[in-house]
Amino acid sequence: MIKMAERKKCPECGSTKIMHDEQRGEVVCANCGLIIEDKIIDLGKEWRQFDEESSKKGRSGAPLSMQKFDKGLTTNIGEVHDIYQLGSNKKTRKYFRLKKWQERVSTSIERNLRLAMAKLRRVASFLDLPNIVREEASRVYTLVLQRGLVRGRSMESVVASCIYAACRTYQIPRTLDEISVASEVERKEIGRTYRFIMRKLRITIRASNPKDYISRFASVLKLSPKTQSEAVEILNKATKEELTSGRGPAGIAAAALYVAALLNREKKTQREVADVAGITEVTIRNRYKEILEKLGIEDKIKEIEEKEKKKK
Repeated sequence: MIKMAERKKCPECGSTKIMHDEQRGEVVCANCGLIIEDKIIDLGKEWRQFDEESSKKGRSGAPLSMQKFDKGLTTNIGEVHDIYQLGSNKKTRKYFRLKKWQERVSTSIERNLRLAMAKLRRVASFLDLPNIVREEASRVYTLVLQRGLVRGRSMESVVASCIYAACRTYQIPRTLDEISVASEVERKEIGRTYRFIMRKLRITIRASNPKDYISRFASVLKLSPKTQSEAVEILNKATKEELTSGRGPAGIAAAALYVAALLNREKKTQREVADVAGITEVTIRNRYKEILEKLGIEDKIKEIEEKEKKKK
């Protein structure tokens, strides 16, 4: 591309017709042909088109991603839209032959990652996890595979365990039961594999905070913001009384929400709360009794229950 330069006149002939050749990086006099400057660095954007189907241009290819077995760096032979552009049968046969050889020369780790990442994306999509959690789960699985810890265990259980570890790392409230349903792997198997991976990789993850579950449980149960705030206050008091130590975070969070709902006259059954939290009614009942006894809320609950009976 040649355009008029901002230089006023040529030092040789005095002409003001000065042009800038961007492709060659030169400033040239249009009158006498004198090259005034050369090897000029182009500081503009390097617009290049990588996708033939898209009209948009980009400076680079797709970003690197741990969710792809090759991090997105490998050029894959086998895109469907390419087949119809080959023309002759000879080229088509050569195309499929190259595709087959590309699959054959890949290592066992690459083949394992290709299958595992597809499963990981499916489970993460079912759980509606953010991209940063998916990347972390992919990174942990790659480490596990490189250390040879997958041997003797099902791929599904290892993938589910890595997702659970990533959720714990970024404090995303997802229970083992939810991951079990999404991955179709037993809860005990996920927990066993998770503990094994954490021990072998020496990864330390802090215990889940019951407060992380409050907003999600309250949203599903359609409880008011006032009830959510009340539940957080109950959890703060329960933490001071050491009621949360040694107990499942989902169970104690569900019980706090149940108590807060009763105090704010938003009646929810123990069955409804238990189903949302993925725990049993017995767990809700036990945590509920402990909270009432330790925090001294029994009298308030009884007064509310008596008033409700009188109204009926």
